[in-house]
Amino acid sequence: MPTAPAAFLRFLALLLFAMLPAAVQAQSCDGALPPPGPDGRVAGHFPYGDASDQDIVPAPAGFGLKPYCRVHRAILADLQHLLDAARADPAVGGELRGLSCHREVARQRNVFCRDRSVSAAERAISVAPAGYSEHATGYAIDFAVRPARGCPDAEACMAASPAARWLFANARRFGFEMSFPAGNRQRVKWEPWHWRWVGTSPGEPGAAQARLVFARARAQYPADPGIRDPLRVVVSSQPPLPVVAAPPAPIKKKGKRR
Repeated sequence: MPTAPAAFLRFLALLLFAMLPAAVQAQSCDGALPPPGPDGRVAGHFPYGDASDQDIVPAPAGFGLKPYCRVHRAILADLQHLLDAARADPAVGGELRGLSCHREVARQRNVFCRDRSVSAAERAISVAPAGYSEHATGYAIDFAVRPARGCPDAEACMAASPAARWLFANARRFGFEMSFPAGNRQRVKWEPWHWRWVGTSPGEPGAAQARLVFARARAQYPADPGIRDPLRVVVSSQPPLPVVAAPPAPIKKKGKRR
């Protein structure tokens, strides 16, 4: 007969097991999301925790379409330089604005659960489940263009705009790369508006941490356009030069005496 402590522990384990489906259902709205795969992804998305509150700061003035647009402090300088360069280039044909910036996990849950007309698995193609969005890191931004010229925000038609073409050509100069290019094997919808910051080089302040956060995503599903660090060849010592022996002198055949 089990002791009282053992019986209590068994009851507690059964209770937790019974509560598990409800917890999963609350996370995915309707409980239809698959469990994490071997690499930690759920429905194509990698897990990302909330950024520290002290690292999240207001975006440059006038950038956000909504007043609560905030970003990771490490991206502020590059983001400001990108916006300044875009404003100075007449080829942009408009203004780049922030449609969506940092979204904490709790708010991401509301975004993911907003549309119940399709299944959770279908929603995950274009909206990351709570706890699996790059926006939670503060390094990701959804750009919008103003004037929109008939193209709704967060739609593929943005890619045809002069501002988007400018981003494709220039965002890398400011440390930004497109997380979900067309036809990506990550099974996430092509999002030409969604860009993450990883810095122009590993030595840029804050870039090493950002690259660590996105290390698995960048290694398995490279961004395009993406930031590629130049290959560096370091020679620590000069190897000895090979010694090539001189070919033997030809042997002269002596003619027969007649």
